[in-house]
Amino acid sequence: MGLHPQYLAAFCRTQDFMLRGNGPLPYDYRNYIAILTAARHRCSYVMRLQESEFLAQGGDREWLQGLEHVPPKIQALYQLIKLLSHRPWLITQELIEKLLKGPHNWTLSELVQACVLISHFTSLPSFIYGCGINPEIDMDGGHTLRPPSLSDEPGLSNNNKPNEESAGGNVEELVQKMKNIEKQSDTEDSQEEKVKKFEKVREQSGQLLPRSPGSCGEREDITPFVQDPNFLYEDFARRGENSQFQTFRAQDYTWEDQGYSLVNRYYPDVSQLMDDKLGVAYNMTYNTMGHKKQVDTSLLRRAIWNYIHSLYGIRHDDYDYGEINELLDRQLKTYIKTIACYPDRTTKHDYDSFWLDFKHSEKVHVNVMVLEARIQASLLYCLRAIMRYMT
Repeated sequence: MGLHPQYLAAFCRTQDFMLRGNGPLPYDYRNYIAILTAARHRCSYVMRLQESEFLAQGGDREWLQGLEHVPPKIQALYQLIKLLSHRPWLITQELIEKLLKGPHNWTLSELVQACVLISHFTSLPSFIYGCGINPEIDMDGGHTLRPPSLSDEPGLSNNNKPNEESAGGNVEELVQKMKNIEKQSDTEDSQEEKVKKFEKVREQSGQLLPRSPGSCGEREDITPFVQDPNFLYEDFARRGENSQFQTFRAQDYTWEDQGYSLVNRYYPDVSQLMDDKLGVAYNMTYNTMGHKKQVDTSLLRRAIWNYIHSLYGIRHDDYDYGEINELLDRQLKTYIKTIACYPDRTTKHDYDSFWLDFKHSEKVHVNVMVLEARIQASLLYCLRAIMRYMT
């Protein structure tokens, strides 16, 4: 993140407040929720850091033996963690009601803080795995190796030669495509046509299959914190099938109009920090692409952001989804889908195989956008369910 200092500062302020700032949840609860959430994506890097923080906050060491050792109140939250981590569209107001009215009930303020924490820590592994971050040297399995891919030179890759570039991985070609889209911006599709393009993008993403998980089985350090390990991301709409779930129309429930104020009401101060962080990730640009300078990258950034949302069934009515197929090549889409939906399956080859002409810092920016767009998608689903329960 240090390659993008403005984002790093916003990230640190927000995560620090979530874990140590004002809020209804005890500090050890916050760290334990982070452990359970990171375990869903087998992210031992985050788990180890949060375990040491949990103990430093006076957490009960017995809880670290697994879920059956924690209070029923935390156990009751696990279904929400599971859904937010893999299929947030399954969250219903009935689940929210169960948490708020059950025998080990949560208050609304506690639940909103828990939703913020889960959304943050279920998205963080996307960045961790996307950047190839290994556990610290003083952790189990820690490493200090700095792989060659961490050079900030454009196009550095051990596994790919430039002649393997595909459409969209070439800077000149991509800049030209963006210019073409800008020229055509006067003509606007009908709403029906826009929906068709969205469905096409979503159906195509269902054909992108990340590599299968390794056959080494679940690691011992993660097993105690995971129930129903086979519950994973599933494509929102399978190829040739109509989705049984309704598309989330971004205009019906937005972060700016509804989500922000709901969080601010029950968990003050964090909403502004999150909004700042989100804004930096979305708007951040150095007006460069690879070796080219003075480039307006807004079309490309928006295409990446909206593609991530489409993986989670969120459609922006005012967006032409044809731009996604113009600007994002198959390798980039596969990479984004892998780190967004199956982060623990990401390999160095995945990272090396997209955007061969681009700088390392620009690839890291993609990881930042996946992290933030995923947080936003998860939050929108759970906040909408809370709002429906309240009304």
